[in-house]
Amino acid sequence: MFQTLAYYATVFHRSFTAYTTQQLQQLGLNFGSLFLIIYVGKHPDCTQAQLTQALGLDWGYSQRSVTKLVEENFLIREKSGRAYHLNLSSKGQEAFQISHQVFFDWDRQMLEGLTEEEQTQLFAILEKVTRKEANLPCMR
Repeated sequence: MFQTLAYYATVFHRSFTAYTTQQLQQLGLNFGSLFLIIYVGKHPDCTQAQLTQALGLDWGYSQRSVTKLVEENFLIREKSGRAYHLNLSSKGQEAFQISHQVFFDWDRQMLEGLTEEEQTQLFAILEKVTRKEANLPCMR
């Protein structure tokens, strides 16, 4: 077994992606839509430029993804001045609730064998390590 952070990050990413994909399929969403839905849910009336920059996306990918989410009635895109503003539709609100919840549900499953103290220690260490990573997408 590998004893590298990269190995564990890959294992966690695979597991989270598989779990999330399974949960989002019931809504007709894929893993790539997860962070867009969450960002718009947490930042109502944001512009597509704000979303693209905050998530560190390529403009073309962002444009295609937002267009698809609008066509599938998850997002509402309204022109205001020179910019388009994004909001969640009622279908998007449901997707936001489920998308947001998968983080907590997956955590609960993954951390099941750890004590509360071990979980606190793990998160403190992970926070310390991730503070060094300046290019993480902003999800706050």
